[in-house]
Amino acid sequence: MFTAIAGAVESGIIYAIMALGVYLSFRILDFPDLTVDGSFVAGAAVAATLIVSGINPFVATCVALVVGFAAGCITGLLHTVGKINALLSGILMMIALYSINLRIMGRSNVPLLNEKTVFTTIQEWGTSLGLDPATSKMWSILLAMAILTLVFKFFTDWFLQTEIGLAIRATGDNSRMIRSLSANTNLLIVLGLGLSNGMVAFSGALIAQYGSFADVGMGIGMIIIGLASVIIGEAVFGTKTIARTTLAVIGGSIIYRIVVSLALRAQFLETGDVKLITASIVILALVMPQIVRHQKEKKRKAQKRLERAQLVGVPTSGKGESDVAVKSDL
Repeated sequence: MFTAIAGAVESGIIYAIMALGVYLSFRILDFPDLTVDGSFVAGAAVAATLIVSGINPFVATCVALVVGFAAGCITGLLHTVGKINALLSGILMMIALYSINLRIMGRSNVPLLNEKTVFTTIQEWGTSLGLDPATSKMWSILLAMAILTLVFKFFTDWFLQTEIGLAIRATGDNSRMIRSLSANTNLLIVLGLGLSNGMVAFSGALIAQYGSFADVGMGIGMIIIGLASVIIGEAVFGTKTIARTTLAVIGGSIIYRIVVSLALRAQFLETGDVKLITASIVILALVMPQIVRHQKEKKRKAQKRLERAQLVGVPTSGKGESDVAVKSDL
């Protein structure tokens, strides 16, 4: 059980970088970007191909980020310059990336079992510090990925407080208003989508090295996983400030992975049920806040009705005219 949860936390932290990218596009820009499913694989494909070719894994991972940034910018250009619907532009780029990723890898799957990756390097560093291989594999990787994810979190916090970041936030809230202030909303959308997909591709590159393979189908449903992390995090931790929201997204990603890991331990569920579990988690994350809000509103109205009844001195339970009159006043 402990090993399963530890693995879920590790993968959740890595996927959190992808979730931060989804947060940028869906929450900040209010752009339904489905490029994520393709850019995630693009990052994995580029990193895996470069590593197999002998390139340093850290350099390969950074190149994956640049490729993801380019993919996001193209989606933005399709929408802003090509005047294509936001949803459709993401779908078109996602479809195009499927073929591009196959071209990059040369085949549908690239194994990394015997290759030097970011994680094998980190494990070697941990071992050189005196840790045994098993401890080094768990704790050194967990610590390194936590630091890396926090770097992306603090960068996001800082960027969204800059002049450009504030303009991007304003574009997502009210593009007409920010356009009236002579801001180039088209450029802001392209930049925002580029940063979003850059993070997604970077996460994809790390996941490929974490799982020791890159597969052309590994990005299917990735947008749902990202949204699940964002929604769960916002529901559990709140969204009062940008810093709190980005931290909530990371927490949501970890919680999601733990829930999936524990759910798969149930005897009646199989590995192929992951997508069903994901859909169920998203549905619950969307429906539960609505139910809670409805119950709070119901209690508020009941309390208001009680206070009004006490004020006028009439009963609040029953079907009498006085009770009806109190309700009509509300």
